[in-house]
Amino acid sequence: MRNNLEQIRKEKGITQEELASVLEVSRQTVGSLENGRYNPSIILAFKIAKFFELQIEDIFIYEEAEYEK
Repeated sequence: MRNNLEQIRKEKGITQEELASVLEVSRQTVGSLENGRYNPSIILAFKIAKFFELQIEDIFIYEEAEYEK
């Protein structure tokens, strides 16, 4: 799964620490999300989308693997 979290966060002028505080997660979690090393729980994905006033699909992009088709 890809995401636009880093781009969206930077466009809004928000640091990783500020976002982490709002979401009640660590800054490392935000970094891992942005780098694609961690996929959020559905609850965290909703919190992120609500914070940025976007749809989950505007932030997180599911890419179907070749073997899943």
